[in-house]
Amino acid sequence: MLTSMQRNLLDFERCWWQLPGPKDRDIRVAFGFGPARYYRLLRQLMDDPAALAYDPLTVRRLRRIRARALDAARYRVGTV
Repeated sequence: MLTSMQRNLLDFERCWWQLPGPKDRDIRVAFGFGPARYYRLLRQLMDDPAALAYDPLTVRRLRRIRARALDAARYRVGTV
């Protein structure tokens, strides 16, 4: 079961691009903390089955982005 904060994080991530300002500023306004904490909480949510059930499109998109970043990092250091 997700908390309201976790649901709000996923809801924000789903539609942040529709907001008028920079994402970092919108994170501070919406949640009262900075982007570092926001992304840490979001990373934790990516592996939560309840998050996947709540918003499968957003969670799968985040997982794809993470997988691409890991692949790129492995490629840069030559472990692929």
